[in-house]
Amino acid sequence: MLCSISGTVPEVPVVSKKSGHLYEKRLILKVIKETGRDPVTSEALGEDDLLELTSSQAVKPRPTPATSIPGLLSLFQNEWDSTMLEVHQLRQSLNTVRQELSHALYQHDAACRVIARLMRERDAYRQQLEEAQRAAPEGAANGKRGAEEAAEGAAKKAKAGITPDIAEKLTACSNELSKGRKKRAISATVATPDDLAAFALQSSHPLHKTSKGGILALDLSPAGEEVVATAGGDATVQVYDCKAERFLASLTGHSKKVHDVKFVGSQEVLASASADKTTKLWRAAGEGYDDQAGEVVSVCVHPTNDFLLTAAGDGSWAFYDVAAAQCVTQARAAFFVGRVADEAAGAGYSCAALHPDGLILCTGTANAAVRIWETRTQKNVAKFDGHEGRINGISFSENGYYMATCAADGVKLWDLRKLRNFKSLAPYEEGTPTAAVAFDHSGLYLGVGGADARIYGVKQDWGVVKEFADVPKKGVHALRFGADARSLLVGAADHNLRVFAQPQ
Repeated sequence: MLCSISGTVPEVPVVSKKSGHLYEKRLILKVIKETGRDPVTSEALGEDDLLELTSSQAVKPRPTPATSIPGLLSLFQNEWDSTMLEVHQLRQSLNTVRQELSHALYQHDAACRVIARLMRERDAYRQQLEEAQRAAPEGAANGKRGAEEAAEGAAKKAKAGITPDIAEKLTACSNELSKGRKKRAISATVATPDDLAAFALQSSHPLHKTSKGGILALDLSPAGEEVVATAGGDATVQVYDCKAERFLASLTGHSKKVHDVKFVGSQEVLASASADKTTKLWRAAGEGYDDQAGEVVSVCVHPTNDFLLTAAGDGSWAFYDVAAAQCVTQARAAFFVGRVADEAAGAGYSCAALHPDGLILCTGTANAAVRIWETRTQKNVAKFDGHEGRINGISFSENGYYMATCAADGVKLWDLRKLRNFKSLAPYEEGTPTAAVAFDHSGLYLGVGGADARIYGVKQDWGVVKEFADVPKKGVHALRFGADARSLLVGAADHNLRVFAQPQ
């Protein structure tokens, strides 16, 4: 029997009670003193765990090779070869360590040089700043004249603002719509919950490039629900006839992804908002707006179809005259000229929606703020707190009382009369954001998009009426109900427009 450490016959053999391995007593005692563990199994081992064995004390015979001079020479030769091999390996390791040390010293020296250069530049800039501050009193008069010239230039660029005529037009439209809404009767042909439960995928139309983020927004034509406009991550706007299954137009004027698209009054006029910081009005010849400094995330059409409102990532929203194709606001709130700015919206707007009456605008920001603005005076009149994360979508009910917002923590429903959250929906698991919300025209149903698409019933105590699993894993970005909620159009991240309806 041989020692598990030295590989030789032990003089005083001991065996571990835990592992059963045999050791030379003096060797295993050293190991226990240094590590306290079994050298073979790495288990905790103490001196009490060793059992000493009784062995014969007879003279140990010499190994066979050591009984002759040639055998001894062979043993010595083997020992010499092993020693030389170990020396060679040590020399290789030493050379590798020297190279690594040299490389580390070179990097340290380069870092020291860069730090020294940056410190010299910093000191030089500080000295220039001090000299400029000392020279400031001498150039105060010149600076004052420059500021006056800049103010004059800004005044020349200032917009006319919302004139009394425009404000009167907005008010008249709101009064007429509000009066009609009180007497509004829900259509007798609106889909019932049973009709929605029978919805199935009727068609799927690939409208945008597959690798650019899919469909980000969509809108139905006022002339007929068969014609739909989609905004894509491929920087294009597609106008498509779902019934005839043909493209009516492909608009390619933007240079970055298009966040939103809306029909303005008719099928021949479109407005689109893009990450290239422009809003474009598409007629026979396209016209564009570029008054906002951040990427434009939403475009809203006023009920008169004469005005547009856009929200941008720089924390501003703007009011445009469609006929003149220009910004008409001259409000200089906070730091922006020609548009309204929200000082608290440090993260910038992420979405916006206009109330059906056209007098209030709701904006959502990337830092979970939801605010209500009065469009005629550009004043913030209400604020809703409670969401967590980026606000992804806003939708007003046609009844004018309810508003839905969605974010990473789900959907919240707000009562605009009492300015409070009266219902919260969590359609998906924690960590899965809700990307889109949309009321149908009757106000009886709420569409929600995210990991899937689903419909909630208002009169069903906001219960789920239908879930659609036929959507890509990347999720839903936009959805819109057809007339009388008889269909649901879903824009997904895989560039396909899906149409769900009752089977014919």
